[in-house]
Amino acid sequence: MAIPVKLSVFEGPLDLLLHLIDKNKIDIYDIPIVEITDQYMEYIHAMEREDLGVMSEFLVMAATLLDIKCRMLLPKEINEEGEEEDPRAELVARLLEYKTYKYMSYELKDRMDDAAGVFFKKPTVPREVLAYQEPVDPQELLKGITLEKLNAIYKSVVRRQEDKIDPIRSKFGKIEQEEVSLSEKMLEMKEYAKNHKSFSFRQLLEDQHSRIQVIVTFLSILELMKMGHIHVSQEGLFGDISIEVADDPDTWKNLTEFAEE
Repeated sequence: MAIPVKLSVFEGPLDLLLHLIDKNKIDIYDIPIVEITDQYMEYIHAMEREDLGVMSEFLVMAATLLDIKCRMLLPKEINEEGEEEDPRAELVARLLEYKTYKYMSYELKDRMDDAAGVFFKKPTVPREVLAYQEPVDPQELLKGITLEKLNAIYKSVVRRQEDKIDPIRSKFGKIEQEEVSLSEKMLEMKEYAKNHKSFSFRQLLEDQHSRIQVIVTFLSILELMKMGHIHVSQEGLFGDISIEVADDPDTWKNLTEFAEE
């Protein structure tokens, strides 16, 4: 956990550097590193009597300044883009970030001080007052109303209601969910087969009342074919399919087991 460092009016080494930059009216993007380092070291020597643990952060910054000072004396390095690297760039970025947060803290402190003087009081209006409604005088309400104005108001209300109607979706019918059980449809086919030993597949589908009924009827025919209870035949391509009952529907006992499942 970081320990806040505050010496006199300086909260850490970056705060001291910002003080020196403001004091000397220096452009933060073009810091004279030699001059700033000398002044910084003077402050460090003035703090020699402080606890070494508290001074550690300031000493690290002093070493950083001395390193930048030495690098400024050497030929400048060239980066991959072919541009000269400024040894002060990283320090400048840290100073700008610190300065931003510092002034943001001042803004938050001012807002907190302003908020300290604001008080709220819950409403204490009696229930009787809240429930009170001013009486309506019909004569005052209808004052100046004529049949012509009433007709205009009525047409305006009707027009707004008509505008709410979607001209496309309003033409759709009501969609209702229809529950059709395959097992129930197969039992229904069993009863149908007792009276029709031979019937037309097309006619069977035409007797259904909905698309889902057609689908479930088709599935039940497939199941009965798989069980061997019916046989189907077709004379020609796209011709009608004839269905023949293969055995007595009363013997379709495994159909009952299928329905129970």
